[in-house]
Amino acid sequence: MKKKILSILFCTMLTTFTVLGCSSKEEKKDTKKQDTKPAAEQTSKVEAEAVDTKQVYVTPEWVQSVIDGNQDESDNYVILECSWGTEKDSPVYGEAHIPGAYHMNTDNIEEDQYWNIRSGEEIEKVLTDFGITKDTTVICYGDIGTNSADDRVAFTALWAGVGNVKCLDGGMEAWTKAGYDTEDGSNEPKTAKEAFGVEIPAHPEYILTIDQVKDKQENDEKFKLVSIRSKDEFLGKTSGYSYIDKAGEPKGAIWGHDTDDGSYLDKNGNTVGTDVLKNYLSESGASLDDDLAFYCGTGWRATIPFLIMYQEGYTNMSLYDGGWFVWQMDDSNPVQVGDPASDNVEYITVGGLSNDKAAK
Repeated sequence: MKKKILSILFCTMLTTFTVLGCSSKEEKKDTKKQDTKPAAEQTSKVEAEAVDTKQVYVTPEWVQSVIDGNQDESDNYVILECSWGTEKDSPVYGEAHIPGAYHMNTDNIEEDQYWNIRSGEEIEKVLTDFGITKDTTVICYGDIGTNSADDRVAFTALWAGVGNVKCLDGGMEAWTKAGYDTEDGSNEPKTAKEAFGVEIPAHPEYILTIDQVKDKQENDEKFKLVSIRSKDEFLGKTSGYSYIDKAGEPKGAIWGHDTDDGSYLDKNGNTVGTDVLKNYLSESGASLDDDLAFYCGTGWRATIPFLIMYQEGYTNMSLYDGGWFVWQMDDSNPVQVGDPASDNVEYITVGGLSNDKAAK
């Protein structure tokens, strides 16, 4: 009898120990899961505050909330990874991209002679081939925050007439830091079932030709041609491009700082506001109230201050799309070499420039 009781007690204790032991292991296992899981993945549906239609630069959280169906834009959007070249040439697309994103080769939107934005008819075909109409929300991104390929595509979409255009602030780098999912492989865009919906360009005023720039320089006292290039480019020490031999700036241009050196990013890597641009303009006696035309070498970097002003409601800005590349093609065009705010500046014509300033 005693042996039977002891046997029952032993079995009971063994069962209890086994159950407790298993329970303890499961709890530790679950705890470990929760500790290592990225914060962005702990909720299957991300919610973020809605943003204004004109707000261009958006957070990874907002983009994920669109994907998760928690924004008004969720019903009709397209995500574009933007960079030069095919998918194979892309620095990020083949390795990992935002789920559902298409690769946008900037050659699709630029002609190959002056690298200006293509004709309205050509852009309409590009956009509708990617499933984009004027009512589609277009979300652009590049590899990092200083890659202006996505800003170039975003600007083109706005010029064409898309009403809601966004850029992922910080690019793919910010997306991966936030811990959101990525995918590899290739996504093939589907042609839009409807027409684009408006004649392109819906906003021709966003782009100035070289002749329009020259006319404004002569007849508009409020007009300021703003160089968004490095200081060495602005001073004529280098063209900044391997395929441009001449260095300098159009006569009368002022410096608006460069986007490639981080001047347009805050300490967190996010795009700055017009308060920073205002300070840059004030260095040359200009202001946000002037008639501003931004330019760079071929039109990429200059789109960033344009978009910054656009999202804050300004309408007195444009893009001189030809930039220094087109300006230096005519030997008779007036140029400045050096700092126009000092005595150390030379005013000549393009024909008087040397041909040894290409970037090495």
